[in-house]
Amino acid sequence: MQNRVVSLNIGIVSLGCAKNLVDTEVMLGILGHEGYQIVAEPQEADVIIVNTCAFIDSAKEESIQAVLEMAEYKQDRCRLLIVCGCMAERYHDDILAELPEVDAVVGTGDYTKIAEVITRAFDGEKVVLYGHMNDDLPEESRVLSTPGYMAYLKIADGCDNCCTYCIIPKLRGHYRSRQMEEIIREAEELVAGGVRELVVIAQDTSRYGVDIYGSYRLPELLRSLCAIPDVHWVRVLYLYPETITDELIETFRTEEKLVKYMDIPIQHANDSVLKRMGRHLTHEQLNVLINKLRTQVPGIVLRTTVIAGFPGETEEQFEELLSFVTDMKFDRLGAFAYSQEEDTPAAKLDGQLPESVKADRAAKVLEAQAGISLVLQNEKIGTVTECLVEGYDEESLMYFGRTAGDAPEVDNTIYFVAEDELSIGEFVSVEVLNADAYELVGRVILEGDCE
Repeated sequence: MQNRVVSLNIGIVSLGCAKNLVDTEVMLGILGHEGYQIVAEPQEADVIIVNTCAFIDSAKEESIQAVLEMAEYKQDRCRLLIVCGCMAERYHDDILAELPEVDAVVGTGDYTKIAEVITRAFDGEKVVLYGHMNDDLPEESRVLSTPGYMAYLKIADGCDNCCTYCIIPKLRGHYRSRQMEEIIREAEELVAGGVRELVVIAQDTSRYGVDIYGSYRLPELLRSLCAIPDVHWVRVLYLYPETITDELIETFRTEEKLVKYMDIPIQHANDSVLKRMGRHLTHEQLNVLINKLRTQVPGIVLRTTVIAGFPGETEEQFEELLSFVTDMKFDRLGAFAYSQEEDTPAAKLDGQLPESVKADRAAKVLEAQAGISLVLQNEKIGTVTECLVEGYDEESLMYFGRTAGDAPEVDNTIYFVAEDELSIGEFVSVEVLNADAYELVGRVILEGDCE
Protein backbone atom coordinates (compact mmCIF):
# COMPACT_ATOMS: atom_id res chain seq x y z
CA MET A 1 0.00 0.00 0.00
CA GLN A 2 2.89 2.40 0.61
CA ASN A 3 3.49 3.22 -3.07
CA ARG A 4 -0.20 3.74 -3.60
CA VAL A 5 -0.36 6.13 -0.59
CA VAL A 6 2.53 8.27 -1.80
CA SER A 7 0.85 8.86 -5.13
CA LEU A 8 -2.60 9.68 -3.74
CA ASN A 9 -4.14 13.11 -3.26
CA ILE A 10 -6.78 13.70 -0.58
CA GLY A 11 -9.45 16.39 -0.68
CA ILE A 12 -11.69 17.15 2.31
CA VAL A 13 -14.91 19.15 2.54
CA SER A 14 -15.78 20.10 6.13
CA LEU A 15 -19.29 21.20 7.03
CA GLY A 16 -21.07 22.23 10.22
CA CYS A 17 -19.71 23.45 13.53
CA ALA A 18 -16.22 24.17 14.82
CA LYS A 19 -16.19 20.83 16.64
CA ASN A 20 -16.58 19.11 13.29
CA LEU A 21 -13.81 21.27 11.85
CA VAL A 22 -11.40 20.07 14.55
CA ASP A 23 -12.25 16.47 13.63
CA THR A 24 -11.43 17.34 10.01
CA GLU A 25 -8.10 18.85 11.05
CA VAL A 26 -7.25 15.70 13.01
CA MET A 27 -7.98 13.59 9.92
CA LEU A 28 -5.74 15.88 7.85
CA GLY A 29 -2.94 15.35 10.38
CA ILE A 30 -3.36 11.57 10.32
CA LEU A 31 -3.39 11.40 6.53
CA GLY A 32 -0.42 13.73 6.18
CA HIS A 33 1.54 11.58 8.63
CA GLU A 34 0.67 8.50 6.55
CA GLY A 35 2.13 10.11 3.43
CA TYR A 36 -0.98 11.29 1.61
CA GLN A 37 -0.91 14.63 -0.19
CA ILE A 38 -3.63 17.11 0.81
CA VAL A 39 -5.11 19.17 -2.03
CA ALA A 40 -7.52 22.10 -1.96
CA GLU A 41 -9.33 21.42 -5.24
CA PRO A 42 -11.57 18.34 -5.54
CA GLN A 43 -10.70 17.82 -9.20
CA GLU A 44 -7.13 17.09 -8.08
CA ALA A 45 -8.15 14.47 -5.48
CA ASP A 46 -7.97 10.70 -5.77
CA VAL A 47 -9.92 10.39 -2.50
CA ILE A 48 -12.60 12.87 -1.42
CA ILE A 49 -13.85 12.99 2.18
CA VAL A 50 -17.00 14.91 3.13
CA ASN A 51 -17.26 15.56 6.88
CA THR A 52 -20.98 16.19 7.31
CA CYS A 53 -23.40 17.88 9.70
CA ALA A 54 -26.90 16.63 10.57
CA PHE A 55 -27.95 18.99 13.37
CA ILE A 56 -31.04 20.44 11.65
CA ASP A 57 -32.77 19.99 8.29
CA SER A 58 -30.87 22.78 6.54
CA ALA A 59 -27.55 21.27 7.64
CA LYS A 60 -28.60 17.84 6.36
CA GLU A 61 -29.61 19.31 3.03
CA GLU A 62 -26.27 21.09 2.73
CA SER A 63 -24.43 17.85 3.54
CA ILE A 64 -26.39 15.82 0.99
CA GLN A 65 -25.78 18.46 -1.67
CA ALA A 66 -22.05 18.45 -0.92
CA VAL A 67 -21.87 14.65 -1.22
CA LEU A 68 -23.73 14.74 -4.53
CA GLU A 69 -21.42 17.46 -5.86
CA MET A 70 -18.32 15.53 -4.84
CA ALA A 71 -19.74 12.35 -6.38
CA GLU A 72 -19.52 14.06 -9.78
CA TYR A 73 -15.72 13.89 -9.54
CA LYS A 74 -15.84 10.08 -9.55
CA GLN A 75 -16.43 10.37 -13.29
CA ASP A 76 -12.91 11.78 -13.58
CA ARG A 77 -9.95 11.37 -11.21
CA CYS A 78 -11.62 10.55 -7.88
CA ARG A 79 -11.51 6.86 -6.97
CA LEU A 80 -12.98 6.91 -3.45
CA LEU A 81 -15.75 9.01 -1.90
CA ILE A 82 -15.99 8.79 1.90
CA VAL A 83 -18.75 10.33 4.03
CA CYS A 84 -17.85 11.12 7.65
CA GLY A 85 -19.35 12.95 10.60
CA CYS A 86 -22.81 13.41 12.03
CA MET A 87 -24.85 12.50 8.95
CA ALA A 88 -22.77 9.35 8.55
CA GLU A 89 -23.40 8.46 12.18
CA ARG A 90 -27.13 9.08 11.89
CA TYR A 91 -27.95 7.78 8.40
CA HIS A 92 -25.18 5.26 7.63
CA ASP A 93 -27.46 2.63 6.06
CA ASP A 94 -29.47 5.17 4.07
CA ILE A 95 -26.33 6.75 2.63
CA LEU A 96 -25.01 3.47 1.27
CA ALA A 97 -28.42 2.41 -0.03
CA GLU A 98 -29.26 5.68 -1.78
CA LEU A 99 -25.80 6.91 -2.81
CA PRO A 100 -23.97 4.05 -4.54
CA GLU A 101 -21.09 6.44 -5.34
CA VAL A 102 -20.14 6.43 -1.64
CA ASP A 103 -17.40 3.90 -0.82
CA ALA A 104 -17.24 4.26 2.97
CA VAL A 105 -19.26 5.73 5.83
CA VAL A 106 -17.47 6.82 9.01
CA GLY A 107 -19.36 8.02 12.09
CA THR A 108 -18.41 10.64 14.65
CA GLY A 109 -16.35 8.33 16.86
CA ASP A 110 -14.29 6.65 14.16
CA TYR A 111 -12.68 9.52 12.26
CA THR A 112 -9.25 8.68 13.72
CA LYS A 113 -9.39 5.41 11.73
CA ILE A 114 -9.55 7.29 8.43
CA ALA A 115 -6.24 5.92 7.05
CA GLU A 116 -7.37 2.35 7.78
CA VAL A 117 -10.74 3.08 6.14
CA ILE A 118 -9.05 4.25 2.93
CA THR A 119 -6.90 1.11 2.79
CA ARG A 120 -9.91 -1.16 3.28
CA ALA A 121 -11.98 0.75 0.72
CA PHE A 122 -9.25 0.43 -1.90
CA ASP A 123 -9.29 -3.30 -1.27
CA GLY A 124 -12.93 -3.33 -2.34
CA GLU A 125 -14.70 -3.27 1.04
CA LYS A 126 -17.74 -1.04 1.62
CA VAL A 127 -16.60 0.22 5.01
CA VAL A 128 -19.27 1.20 7.56
CA LEU A 129 -18.13 2.42 11.00
CA TYR A 130 -20.46 4.00 13.56
CA GLY A 131 -21.51 3.82 17.18
CA HIS A 132 -17.97 3.96 18.60
CA MET A 133 -17.87 7.02 20.85
CA ASN A 134 -14.23 7.19 21.83
CA ASP A 135 -11.78 10.08 21.82
CA ASP A 136 -8.41 8.39 21.43
CA LEU A 137 -6.64 11.09 19.48
CA PRO A 138 -3.44 10.21 17.59
CA GLU A 139 -0.04 11.62 18.39
CA GLU A 140 0.16 13.37 15.00
CA SER A 141 -0.46 17.11 15.11
CA ARG A 142 -3.58 18.54 13.55
CA VAL A 143 -3.32 20.37 10.26
CA LEU A 144 -5.03 23.71 10.84
CA SER A 145 -7.57 24.85 8.28
CA THR A 146 -8.16 28.09 10.16
CA PRO A 147 -5.89 31.13 9.69
CA GLY A 148 -2.54 30.50 11.35
CA TYR A 149 -3.13 33.02 14.14
CA MET A 150 -6.17 31.23 15.64
CA ALA A 151 -7.24 27.69 16.38
CA TYR A 152 -10.16 25.89 17.96
CA LEU A 153 -9.30 23.79 21.01
CA LYS A 154 -11.80 20.99 21.62
CA ILE A 155 -11.85 20.00 25.29
CA ALA A 156 -14.68 17.46 25.26
CA ASP A 157 -17.11 15.68 23.00
CA GLY A 158 -20.66 14.45 23.39
CA CYS A 159 -23.39 15.89 25.60
CA ASP A 160 -25.38 14.87 28.67
CA ASN A 161 -27.88 17.74 28.67
CA CYS A 162 -30.50 15.88 26.62
CA CYS A 163 -32.45 18.95 25.52
CA THR A 164 -35.62 17.63 23.92
CA TYR A 165 -35.06 19.37 20.58
CA CYS A 166 -31.47 18.22 20.09
CA ILE A 167 -30.09 15.15 18.33
CA ILE A 168 -26.46 15.72 19.40
CA PRO A 169 -26.35 13.14 22.26
CA LYS A 170 -27.41 10.44 19.79
CA LEU A 171 -24.83 11.56 17.25
CA ARG A 172 -21.92 12.33 19.58
CA GLY A 173 -22.61 10.15 22.62
CA HIS A 174 -22.39 11.01 26.30
CA TYR A 175 -20.18 13.82 27.56
CA ARG A 176 -16.49 12.91 27.52
CA SER A 177 -13.85 15.34 28.77
CA ARG A 178 -10.28 15.12 27.51
CA GLN A 179 -7.50 14.87 30.08
CA MET A 180 -6.33 18.34 31.07
CA GLU A 181 -2.68 17.51 30.44
CA GLU A 182 -3.48 16.50 26.85
CA ILE A 183 -5.38 19.72 26.21
CA ILE A 184 -2.61 21.90 27.61
CA ARG A 185 0.02 20.04 25.61
CA GLU A 186 -1.99 20.53 22.41
CA ALA A 187 -2.49 24.22 23.23
CA GLU A 188 1.24 24.71 23.80
CA GLU A 189 1.99 23.09 20.43
CA LEU A 190 -0.56 25.33 18.70
CA VAL A 191 0.88 28.47 20.28
CA ALA A 192 4.42 27.37 19.46
CA GLY A 193 3.25 27.12 15.85
CA GLY A 194 2.09 30.73 15.79
CA VAL A 195 -1.47 30.60 17.14
CA ARG A 196 -2.31 33.75 19.13
CA GLU A 197 -6.01 33.12 19.83
CA LEU A 198 -7.25 29.85 21.32
CA VAL A 199 -11.01 29.29 21.01
CA VAL A 200 -12.12 26.70 23.56
CA ILE A 201 -15.03 24.55 22.37
CA ALA A 202 -17.16 21.55 23.32
CA GLN A 203 -20.87 20.81 23.19
CA ASP A 204 -20.91 22.20 26.75
CA THR A 205 -17.64 23.78 27.86
CA SER A 206 -18.74 24.74 31.38
CA ARG A 207 -19.32 21.06 32.21
CA TYR A 208 -15.67 20.25 31.52
CA GLY A 209 -14.07 17.78 33.92
CA VAL A 210 -17.09 16.64 35.90
CA ASP A 211 -17.08 13.20 34.25
CA ILE A 212 -13.39 12.39 34.80
CA TYR A 213 -12.48 14.53 37.81
CA GLY A 214 -15.76 14.66 39.68
CA SER A 215 -15.97 18.46 39.62
CA TYR A 216 -16.17 21.36 37.19
CA ARG A 217 -12.58 22.05 36.15
CA LEU A 218 -12.97 24.63 33.38
CA PRO A 219 -11.66 27.48 35.58
CA GLU A 220 -8.44 25.58 36.28
CA LEU A 221 -8.04 24.69 32.62
CA LEU A 222 -8.55 28.30 31.53
CA ARG A 223 -5.99 29.56 34.03
CA SER A 224 -3.48 27.04 32.66
CA LEU A 225 -4.17 28.11 29.08
CA CYS A 226 -3.76 31.77 29.98
CA ALA A 227 -0.39 30.93 31.53
CA ILE A 228 1.03 29.89 28.14
CA PRO A 229 3.48 32.75 27.48
CA ASP A 230 2.77 33.61 23.84
CA VAL A 231 -1.00 33.18 23.74
CA HIS A 232 -2.76 36.55 23.44
CA TRP A 233 -6.48 35.73 23.63
CA VAL A 234 -8.27 32.74 25.13
CA ARG A 235 -11.94 32.64 24.15
CA VAL A 236 -14.64 30.22 25.36
CA LEU A 237 -17.76 29.19 23.46
CA TYR A 238 -20.87 27.14 24.41
CA LEU A 239 -21.14 27.77 28.15
CA TYR A 240 -24.38 26.31 29.48
CA PRO A 241 -25.98 28.70 31.98
CA GLU A 242 -26.73 26.17 34.71
CA THR A 243 -23.06 25.16 35.08
CA ILE A 244 -21.56 28.66 35.23
CA THR A 245 -20.06 28.67 38.71
CA ASP A 246 -18.82 31.52 40.89
CA GLU A 247 -15.27 30.24 40.37
CA LEU A 248 -15.72 30.45 36.61
CA ILE A 249 -17.05 34.00 36.86
CA GLU A 250 -14.09 34.99 39.02
CA THR A 251 -11.73 33.46 36.45
CA PHE A 252 -13.28 35.62 33.73
CA ARG A 253 -12.91 38.65 35.97
CA THR A 254 -9.26 38.15 36.86
CA GLU A 255 -7.52 36.48 33.90
CA GLU A 256 -6.28 39.18 31.54
CA LYS A 257 -5.80 36.90 28.52
CA LEU A 258 -9.27 35.40 28.91
CA VAL A 259 -11.43 37.66 26.75
CA LYS A 260 -14.48 39.04 28.54
CA TYR A 261 -16.86 37.22 26.26
CA MET A 262 -19.38 34.54 27.17
CA ASP A 263 -21.42 32.52 24.70
CA ILE A 264 -24.42 31.28 26.72
CA PRO A 265 -27.27 29.55 24.87
CA ILE A 266 -30.50 30.28 26.78
CA GLN A 267 -32.94 29.09 24.02
CA HIS A 268 -36.05 30.65 25.61
CA ALA A 269 -37.33 32.74 28.51
CA ASN A 270 -40.75 31.28 29.30
CA ASP A 271 -40.66 28.74 32.12
CA SER A 272 -43.16 26.38 30.54
CA VAL A 273 -41.32 26.32 27.21
CA LEU A 274 -37.96 25.94 28.97
CA LYS A 275 -39.30 22.93 30.86
CA ARG A 276 -40.61 21.29 27.67
CA MET A 277 -37.19 21.96 26.10
CA GLY A 278 -35.50 20.08 28.92
CA ARG A 279 -33.67 23.21 30.03
CA HIS A 280 -32.84 23.60 33.72
CA LEU A 281 -33.03 27.31 34.54
CA THR A 282 -36.11 29.51 34.84
CA HIS A 283 -36.74 32.99 33.47
CA GLU A 284 -35.85 34.52 36.83
CA GLN A 285 -32.68 32.44 37.24
CA LEU A 286 -31.51 33.51 33.79
CA ASN A 287 -32.20 37.11 34.68
CA VAL A 288 -30.19 36.80 37.90
CA LEU A 289 -27.27 35.11 36.12
CA ILE A 290 -27.04 37.74 33.38
CA ASN A 291 -27.14 40.62 35.84
CA LYS A 292 -24.56 38.88 38.02
CA LEU A 293 -22.19 38.46 35.10
CA ARG A 294 -22.48 42.10 34.11
CA THR A 295 -21.95 43.24 37.68
CA GLN A 296 -18.99 41.01 38.48
CA VAL A 297 -17.26 41.14 35.08
CA PRO A 298 -17.54 44.77 33.94
CA GLY A 299 -17.62 45.17 30.18
CA ILE A 300 -18.39 41.52 29.51
CA VAL A 301 -19.82 40.75 26.06
CA LEU A 302 -22.70 38.28 26.18
CA ARG A 303 -23.76 36.15 23.24
CA THR A 304 -26.77 33.84 23.20
CA THR A 305 -29.04 31.81 20.95
CA VAL A 306 -32.81 31.38 21.14
CA ILE A 307 -35.34 29.10 19.46
CA ALA A 308 -38.65 30.54 18.27
CA GLY A 309 -41.71 28.45 17.49
CA PHE A 310 -41.04 25.50 19.81
CA PRO A 311 -43.98 23.04 19.89
CA GLY A 312 -46.86 24.49 21.87
CA GLU A 313 -45.34 27.97 22.09
CA THR A 314 -48.25 30.38 22.44
CA GLU A 315 -48.24 33.95 21.24
CA GLU A 316 -47.97 35.08 24.87
CA GLN A 317 -44.98 32.80 25.50
CA PHE A 318 -43.27 34.10 22.39
CA GLU A 319 -43.90 37.68 23.49
CA GLU A 320 -42.22 36.84 26.81
CA LEU A 321 -39.15 35.66 24.90
CA LEU A 322 -39.19 38.79 22.76
CA SER A 323 -39.51 41.02 25.84
CA PHE A 324 -36.65 39.18 27.55
CA VAL A 325 -34.39 39.73 24.56
CA THR A 326 -35.36 43.40 24.48
CA ASP A 327 -34.79 43.86 28.21
CA MET A 328 -31.51 41.94 28.47
CA LYS A 329 -29.91 43.67 25.48
CA PHE A 330 -27.51 40.88 24.57
CA ASP A 331 -24.43 42.06 22.70
CA ARG A 332 -24.71 39.21 20.22
CA LEU A 333 -27.72 37.00 19.51
CA GLY A 334 -28.74 34.30 17.06
CA ALA A 335 -32.41 33.34 16.65
CA PHE A 336 -33.52 30.14 14.95
CA ALA A 337 -36.90 28.78 13.93
CA TYR A 338 -37.51 25.45 15.66
CA SER A 339 -36.58 22.48 13.47
CA GLN A 340 -38.57 19.29 14.05
CA GLU A 341 -35.82 16.68 14.15
CA GLU A 342 -36.72 13.00 13.95
CA ASP A 343 -35.71 10.82 16.89
CA THR A 344 -35.92 13.72 19.33
CA PRO A 345 -38.55 13.95 22.10
CA ALA A 346 -39.69 17.38 20.92
CA ALA A 347 -40.57 16.01 17.49
CA LYS A 348 -43.34 13.97 19.11
CA LEU A 349 -44.84 16.84 21.13
CA ASP A 350 -48.29 18.16 20.36
CA GLY A 351 -48.60 21.70 19.11
CA GLN A 352 -46.16 21.64 16.20
CA LEU A 353 -46.40 25.07 14.59
CA PRO A 354 -46.54 25.94 10.88
CA GLU A 355 -43.19 26.77 9.29
CA SER A 356 -44.44 30.25 8.44
CA VAL A 357 -45.24 31.00 12.09
CA LYS A 358 -41.85 29.74 13.29
CA ALA A 359 -39.99 31.73 10.65
CA ASP A 360 -42.00 34.88 11.39
CA ARG A 361 -41.27 34.67 15.11
CA ALA A 362 -37.55 34.11 14.58
CA ALA A 363 -37.48 37.09 12.22
CA LYS A 364 -39.15 39.28 14.86
CA VAL A 365 -36.46 38.38 17.39
CA LEU A 366 -33.71 39.16 14.90
CA GLU A 367 -35.37 42.47 14.02
CA ALA A 368 -35.48 43.45 17.69
CA GLN A 369 -31.86 42.41 18.13
CA ALA A 370 -30.79 44.50 15.13
CA GLY A 371 -32.12 47.59 16.88
CA ILE A 372 -30.36 46.65 20.10
CA SER A 373 -27.12 46.01 18.24
CA LEU A 374 -27.26 49.37 16.52
CA VAL A 375 -27.58 51.21 19.84
CA LEU A 376 -24.76 49.18 21.44
CA GLN A 377 -22.51 49.65 18.42
CA ASN A 378 -23.07 53.43 18.35
CA GLU A 379 -22.05 53.61 22.02
CA LYS A 380 -18.58 52.44 20.94
CA ILE A 381 -17.94 55.48 18.74
CA GLY A 382 -15.03 57.45 20.20
CA THR A 383 -13.69 54.50 22.20
CA VAL A 384 -10.42 52.66 21.60
CA THR A 385 -10.46 48.88 21.34
CA GLU A 386 -7.90 46.16 20.71
CA CYS A 387 -8.37 44.39 17.37
CA LEU A 388 -6.98 41.32 15.67
CA VAL A 389 -6.01 42.04 12.06
CA GLU A 390 -7.53 39.39 9.77
CA GLY A 391 -7.14 40.80 6.28
CA TYR A 392 -7.17 43.71 3.85
CA ASP A 393 -10.20 44.65 1.77
CA GLU A 394 -9.11 45.86 -1.67
CA GLU A 395 -12.49 47.46 -2.41
CA SER A 396 -12.67 49.69 0.66
CA LEU A 397 -8.87 49.98 0.99
CA MET A 398 -9.19 49.13 4.68
CA TYR A 399 -7.97 46.39 6.96
CA PHE A 400 -10.56 44.29 8.75
CA GLY A 401 -10.61 42.11 11.82
CA ARG A 402 -12.27 41.35 15.13
CA THR A 403 -12.42 42.87 18.57
CA ALA A 404 -12.20 40.78 21.73
CA GLY A 405 -16.00 40.85 21.75
CA ASP A 406 -16.29 39.03 18.43
CA ALA A 407 -15.85 35.30 17.93
CA PRO A 408 -14.62 34.06 14.55
CA GLU A 409 -17.23 33.36 11.85
CA VAL A 410 -20.31 34.19 13.94
CA ASP A 411 -19.92 37.77 15.17
CA ASN A 412 -19.19 41.28 13.95
CA THR A 413 -16.40 42.81 11.87
CA ILE A 414 -14.40 46.00 12.34
CA TYR A 415 -12.81 47.85 9.38
CA PHE A 416 -9.97 50.29 9.92
CA VAL A 417 -7.34 52.35 8.18
CA ALA A 418 -3.69 52.44 9.17
CA GLU A 419 -0.78 54.69 8.22
CA ASP A 420 1.68 51.79 8.29
CA GLU A 421 1.38 48.35 6.75
CA LEU A 422 -0.05 45.77 9.12
CA SER A 423 0.54 42.03 9.38
CA ILE A 424 -2.26 39.46 9.41
CA GLY A 425 -2.57 38.12 12.93
CA GLU A 426 -1.24 41.32 14.51
CA PHE A 427 -3.04 43.03 17.39
CA VAL A 428 -3.59 46.78 17.10
CA SER A 429 -5.45 49.55 18.92
CA VAL A 430 -8.30 51.05 16.91
CA GLU A 431 -10.31 54.18 17.58
CA VAL A 432 -13.94 53.63 16.56
CA LEU A 433 -15.20 56.39 14.25
CA ASN A 434 -18.46 55.01 12.87
CA ALA A 435 -20.84 52.09 13.34
CA ASP A 436 -23.85 50.22 12.05
CA ALA A 437 -25.65 47.23 13.59
CA TYR A 438 -22.96 44.69 12.72
CA GLU A 439 -19.84 46.57 11.63
CA LEU A 440 -17.51 49.16 13.11
CA VAL A 441 -15.20 51.53 11.24
CA GLY A 442 -12.12 53.11 12.75
CA ARG A 443 -8.45 53.97 12.51
CA VAL A 444 -5.36 52.42 14.02
CA ILE A 445 -3.80 54.62 16.67
CA LEU A 446 -0.36 54.54 18.18
CA GLU A 447 0.38 54.88 21.86
CA GLY A 448 -0.12 58.51 22.84
CA ASP A 449 -2.29 59.45 19.85
CA CYS A 450 -5.36 60.06 21.99
CA GLU A 451 -3.59 62.00 24.73
